[in-house]
Amino acid sequence: MTAPSGDEQKASLRRDHWAAIRAAGAARFPGVEGRIPNFVGAEAAAGRLSETPEFQGARVLKCNPDLPQRPVRHAALKAGKVVLLAVPRLRTERCFLMLDPSALPPGSLWSASSVKGATVLGVPLRVGEVPPIDLVVSGCVAAGMDGARLGKGGGYADLEYALLRTAGALRAATPVATTIHDSQLQAAGVIPREPHDVGLHLIVTPSRRFRPSGPIPQPEGVRWEALPPARVAAMPALAERAPQPMSDSSASSTAASPASSRRPEPQSS
Repeated sequence: MTAPSGDEQKASLRRDHWAAIRAAGAARFPGVEGRIPNFVGAEAAAGRLSETPEFQGARVLKCNPDLPQRPVRHAALKAGKVVLLAVPRLRTERCFLMLDPSALPPGSLWSASSVKGATVLGVPLRVGEVPPIDLVVSGCVAAGMDGARLGKGGGYADLEYALLRTAGALRAATPVATTIHDSQLQAAGVIPREPHDVGLHLIVTPSRRFRPSGPIPQPEGVRWEALPPARVAAMPALAERAPQPMSDSSASSTAASPASSRRPEPQSS
């Protein structure tokens, strides 16, 4: 029998962890399947993250736009930190939104922490305009105790990281954290790791904080050979940095490219 591929293993693990959140009674609006799952205790996990030196020492924080990390974004804005969010699917040339709490209208921090609010109140930036980032917060479907991260399968978080590494806004040593439900924590060595996968330095649940030991390998930049030209063309920030010409033969490899199926948009209230 042929062993399952890394993609097949990841797909199976996603189904297992979406089911585990439901079994734990921790699923929250808008559901868990097909997305970074919102979970009961997201606020408590954000509170624990805000107590860490990684969070407290950060002046600029990049955070995913999904609903379970909205409490993280709100906590960062309340603490006076600049928060960066990516435009979903990197579909615009100015594909990052910058929220500077010192420049936001009074009483608007909670609204600004939502996707809709950030779209209205955030300043759109090109990749090359993004300031140096001190902390990355990335949503997960599951997080391994060895620092392996399992996303929802679109590949955009990895592409955002790779673009920002290429632009110099991120370094290999920049910490990457996540907030998850306890049921999303996975034993070491279970989640497959590939060269384009971003690893986790800090995992925070409503009940604990965990720092994986050992090296956490991070991608150094965009793996152009693994991106089909059509996908590069669909993301202006990638297209303007792509080596020319992009060979059609690169379409045969999809290891570092977003999944072809459409994924749910980040949900925010």
